[in-house]
Amino acid sequence: MRQKYANRIMRDFAAIDFETANNERTSVCSVGVVIVRDGEIVDSFYSLIQPEPNYYTYWNTKVHGLTRQDTEEAPVFPEVWKQIEPMIEGLPLVAHNKSFDESCLKAVFRCYQMDYPDYKFYCTCVASRRAFPQLPNHQLHTVSEYCGYHLENHHHALSDAEACAVIAMEIL
Repeated sequence: MRQKYANRIMRDFAAIDFETANNERTSVCSVGVVIVRDGEIVDSFYSLIQPEPNYYTYWNTKVHGLTRQDTEEAPVFPEVWKQIEPMIEGLPLVAHNKSFDESCLKAVFRCYQMDYPDYKFYCTCVASRRAFPQLPNHQLHTVSEYCGYHLENHHHALSDAEACAVIAMEIL
C-alpha cells in the first residue's frame, strides 16, 4: 500500500505540459496548465498553439494526434502565454519530465525574443523515482495510476498536466 505524504512542502503550484509538432523544442503545439492552491486543483487552461517551425513529423503526430490542420488557425505562443502568465504568477512550475517541458518553455521564449522570468521548475518524474522505487517504471501513466489518477487521454497536454498535478500533490 502506498504511503500518504502528509508533510508535503508544495501546496501551491502550476503543473504544465507541452506537446511539440516536431523535434524542435520551439515547436510547441499545445499546452496544458493546472493550477493548485492550498493542495487543491482550482483552475486549468488548455490551448492549441501554432508551432514554430510550423510542420509536424509523423512520429510527433503519432504520439499526440495533432496535425498542422489542427493548429493552422491557433494563436502563436506569445498570445497564449499572455493568458497563462497571470494564472501562474508567483507559482513554481511542475512537470513530469522537467527537462523536456522546461527546455520547450525556454526555447519558445528565446524564439519569440521574450524575457524569460526564470521560473522555478520541479520534476515529478525524478521525485517519483525516490518516492516509489518499487514501480516497474516512472512514466506518467504508471505513476499517476499509482497515485489514483487514471490517465485516459495520455499525450493530451491538459490530461498530462492534470496527472502531473495529482502526482505532485501526493509527493512534492
